[in-house]
Amino acid sequence: MMIYKLFRAAEWTDLERDGQTPGAPVDVADGYVHFSTAPQLTGTLAKHFAGETGLMLLALDGDALGPDLRWEPARDGALFPHLYRPLRRSDVTAATPLEDGPNGPVLPEGLA
Repeated sequence: MMIYKLFRAAEWTDLERDGQTPGAPVDVADGYVHFSTAPQLTGTLAKHFAGETGLMLLALDGDALGPDLRWEPARDGALFPHLYRPLRRSDVTAATPLEDGPNGPVLPEGLA
């Protein structure tokens, strides 16, 4: 199953440079890397990235992350994927810059 991570440009640059990251500041504070499923992305954008520009959408094969990926209740009790180890560049199967629309970042067709 594909899961997704939204990164700001600087966070993506750090991952590219270092080969791994503990995640964004919220990930470090919570002790795991937050991800979303495709249906959860719109809500994640609205709640955590409203008004931001220059975002990268990372796609990962959740099954390939093994037991370090846990599905836990979060927003409105929905199960969200959380990674309990650093995110590695090699985990990322695709990285897509999001277009900046008039109302904020625009998800690719099929994910919105």
